[in-house]
Amino acid sequence: MVDRPGEHRLVTGPQPRPGPGEVRVAVHAAGVCASDRELYDGTRAPGYVRYPVTPGHEWAGIVDAVGEGTDPALLGRRCVAEGFRACLSCERCREGETSLCTSGYDETGFTRPGAFADWLVLPARLLHLLPDWADLRAAALLEPAAVVAAAVLAAGPRAGERIAVLGAGTLGMLAVQLLAAYSPAELLAVDPRAQRAEQALESGATHARTPQATDSSGGPDGDDGFDLVLETAGAPGTAHDACMLARRGGRVVLTGMFEAGAQGIDPVHLSVSQLTIRSVFGAPPAAWSYAVRAFGAGLLDPAPLVTHELPLDGFGEAVRLVGSGDPSVGKVLLRPSMDSG
Repeated sequence: MVDRPGEHRLVTGPQPRPGPGEVRVAVHAAGVCASDRELYDGTRAPGYVRYPVTPGHEWAGIVDAVGEGTDPALLGRRCVAEGFRACLSCERCREGETSLCTSGYDETGFTRPGAFADWLVLPARLLHLLPDWADLRAAALLEPAAVVAAAVLAAGPRAGERIAVLGAGTLGMLAVQLLAAYSPAELLAVDPRAQRAEQALESGATHARTPQATDSSGGPDGDDGFDLVLETAGAPGTAHDACMLARRGGRVVLTGMFEAGAQGIDPVHLSVSQLTIRSVFGAPPAAWSYAVRAFGAGLLDPAPLVTHELPLDGFGEAVRLVGSGDPSVGKVLLRPSMDSG
């Protein structure tokens, strides 16, 4: 439980019970990401967190109880679930864009109890079921994979295109895996951490470079730029850099979470180059379905991205690792069932 920024404690209480239309999930693993670090540090934007809160929005587990009116066939199923608690009645929700719900932001792990716990209760309608053989440790990364899937769907990649991915963190690595399935002519990974950029080659990138080795006025070595640039880092200058890497008439999708003060996009360059720019925040149901299908088909393999696994009482250490900047730190998982002794 994070009571307020910088203060957390391990709490115990009665086992939660699912209400009508709900399920209870026994959490197998939950990922710790930069958004959780922001929640802990108190830097998450106002309105996008409600203290006190149990964090945890990236997770996988097994349904172990169902509430009244919920299909009992869900019992024992491996699953992940959407985090946004959309109203389903506003115009945006009716269009299927639940991440744009006009009723206000409400998400598991930020405004609702999350998965850094033994159990999680949530509406059954949010579930996405996994195969019985699914690796739940790897499936805990399907939430960031769904965000990446939303970006890829927005980007509309085509076979034979030249594509660049800015950032080789969790989002970037997952983006490389999904984009590689479209058979691009070139798939470049860019990251200031040379070690992480090189690791992207194992995920399907054809080339890897640091920003210093990438020409800022176009593509690498001064070529004509990329058909598609997918930004995943959320660093102060990466939105600007993504636009500069795109060819004239190219497409840019911004996926990273930027903080106030990030470098702006040059409107003159945007206009003259006739770029198409999209942004992604969270993931609608279609993106979740896409990510889960890709995982089941073997097109997504998040398991190699996990570098650390800790028990729940290791939350403090997990937050430290996520914010350390150490290139050897990939995805950090909390495992409720681990013996902390």
